[in-house]
Amino acid sequence: MNQSAAAWDRGTAVAVSKDKNGTDQVLLQTNRGASAQVSLHGGQVLSWKNERGEELLFTSSKAIFKPPTAVRGGIPICFPQFGNRGALEQNGFARNKIWVFDESPPPLQPSDSNGKAYVDLLFKPSEEDLKAWPHSEVRVEGVETLDYLDNLCNKERFTEQGDALTFESEVDRVYLSSGSVIAVFDHEKKRTFVIRKEGLPDVVVWNPWEKKAKAIVDLGDEEYKQMLCVDGAAVEKPIALRPGEEWTGRLELSVMPSI
Repeated sequence: MNQSAAAWDRGTAVAVSKDKNGTDQVLLQTNRGASAQVSLHGGQVLSWKNERGEELLFTSSKAIFKPPTAVRGGIPICFPQFGNRGALEQNGFARNKIWVFDESPPPLQPSDSNGKAYVDLLFKPSEEDLKAWPHSEVRVEGVETLDYLDNLCNKERFTEQGDALTFESEVDRVYLSSGSVIAVFDHEKKRTFVIRKEGLPDVVVWNPWEKKAKAIVDLGDEEYKQMLCVDGAAVEKPIALRPGEEWTGRLELSVMPSI
């Protein structure tokens, strides 16, 4: 990942110093007097001043500038998730790590470098970061634009916004009035499960993810990574039969190689 405040410049427009905790900070100054200060702790812009020296960014008076605590203010890098919308810590791990200088940045266009000061910073995740990096090797197609009942939100009704359903945290949903075909793409093993159904208007999708998997006595702590429940169902409108009536439900599962 490359967080670029522009290109590397060894001239007087770019100065490197250390804060009181020993973390490198870069001061960028234009020839007109505007400036920006970037900390290698999180690749975060801490200050941006105009040509009159007026501070344009907010930083809390109680901000903590000591890693691994993220600085409250400036321009943080929230990656690879924003807020708690994922399985990682609040706003991801990139803003809590030490970034490094890019000694061989891509060349600038002449029009980009006129009167400006630049520096390229790189974020190099550790092996532990990569293990924790949320990535979805499985996606479910055929539920896009459908309404669903979210069992994690008291069965509140929502509408699916994505073009497919991927997994980065616990999912427990009932998709309503789906089509007759649902596809589950397993990119890691390069195969696709195709679910064809009749008489089952809804689709249940469930994965307990890490925390709940550890609380399920008959499921291995890491087995949530190997399973996914996708099943035809009749949830919103239960099937009711009078004496002598019949109902038929059919579910066909097939698998085929995929690219």
